[in-house]
Amino acid sequence: MIKSRLALLFNLYTEYVSVSLRKEKTMTKKSSKNTAAVVRELLEGTVNSLGFDLWDVEYFKEGADMYLRITIDSPAGIDITDCERVHRVIDPIIDEADPIDEAYMLEVSSPGVERQLRTPSHFESCIGERVTVKLFSAIDGIAETSGKQLTGILKEFDPASKDITVEANGKDIVIPWNIMSRTNIYFDFRSEE
Repeated sequence: MIKSRLALLFNLYTEYVSVSLRKEKTMTKKSSKNTAAVVRELLEGTVNSLGFDLWDVEYFKEGADMYLRITIDSPAGIDITDCERVHRVIDPIIDEADPIDEAYMLEVSSPGVERQLRTPSHFESCIGERVTVKLFSAIDGIAETSGKQLTGILKEFDPASKDITVEANGKDIVIPWNIMSRTNIYFDFRSEE
């Protein structure tokens, strides 16, 4: 049985828009596939038919709660109404397919102006954008990475190795996929004042 409680979240500072719904379930998992991958496969066509891109699907634990975060995007941007609309359409689809065996919060959100780049398609779609790359370790011989963080223009993504090239301080720096801790679009909030 599903009990729902709707909670709207809106954070103007980061341009992050979200709609959440608590799902309480007692069921068995239908697939051994990664939950996020199963949900992405289940929802991508529907989200696209509504005029949005399915930017990301994450299934994770935060505190005592599990979250299923569906991140949508569009060239015109995303607002709270878009999140509500997508939420109302995908909620029954997820309920019927029943891919999750525990209580979770369903959240539909925008990626925000400082969106995280996690997948090859994220990196490919953001070539030419200013990014901040946090590293697990500095790259030997490259002073710009000594602080384990680099901000510059994403110049290239290599689909074979998944390495990226970032232009910083007039240099093209190749960053191996396995040392990237986190990559986000860089947005200078001070320039918007």
